[in-house]
Amino acid sequence: MLDNEVIIGVTPLTSIILNEEFPTLKKVSIEPYNITYSSWLPLSFKLLMDSFRISRVIRKEKIQLEAIVKEYRINVVISDNRFGLQHSSVECVYMTHQLNIQAGWLSSMANKIHHHYIKKFNQVWVPDFEEETKSLSGLLSRSHNLKNVTYINPLSRLIPSSTIVEDLDYLFLISGPEPQRTILETVLFEIASKSNKSIYIVRGSNKPQPFKSNDKITVINYATSSQLSELMQRAKTIVCRSGYSTLMDLNALHKKNIVLVPTPGQQEQEYLANYWKEKYHIKIILQKNLKDFRLD
Repeated sequence: MLDNEVIIGVTPLTSIILNEEFPTLKKVSIEPYNITYSSWLPLSFKLLMDSFRISRVIRKEKIQLEAIVKEYRINVVISDNRFGLQHSSVECVYMTHQLNIQAGWLSSMANKIHHHYIKKFNQVWVPDFEEETKSLSGLLSRSHNLKNVTYINPLSRLIPSSTIVEDLDYLFLISGPEPQRTILETVLFEIASKSNKSIYIVRGSNKPQPFKSNDKITVINYATSSQLSELMQRAKTIVCRSGYSTLMDLNALHKKNIVLVPTPGQQEQEYLANYWKEKYHIKIILQKNLKDFRLD
């Protein structure tokens, strides 16, 4: 095996987790997209309204990559859904599970823009099964308009263990951009506070913690991969968003007793939640209906 050096591009938000998970690897700062969700607009509309600012970020990250490639003599760039991390003089890989964006009547335009950027990369890696009957992302990862696509199977940093016992009633995993993250956090803690079940809450934020742990509820900001592996396997029921990274983790740990709460207006998560409901008989609760959710 070649003695390669891995350098990770981080933003202020991702550095919190990546510094914890990979303390010895070199990190370089890259421009954050700083995408926020509206409390009422679909994400596709929000991104359309924000397109000029995002275009500026893409141009800036291309300039940043030029400097990084030159300074560190980079040979290969792997871009996790970042349009601007493409360089003409090195091998560039684009990683995404969305070859076929599902965004209602905006789908055609969204895919045209997405494919415009994807085609600039040498390769496309899709973290899903190539066999359609086994796919975790359904139509999202299927497209006949792109070349050099390789399905690399689902990815997860979590490791299953046969020795962990399900002794925790509920695990609430809260994630995603604001303001929806805080909205979900507030509702779920209210639900937890009215229950006598044992509950663990992972907030997915380092903002000041508004809720305190007690004898039944444990609240933490973030969990390392080892902590998350243990907590998810201990939980009899997991309540979480239907983001694809979370779904790959659930698949890796063979968890089936799940309640998915798709982010309102996030059509990708809405599609994935419905796909998993149909394929794996997973329960879905819309965020607006969570006030009626009772812990069994």
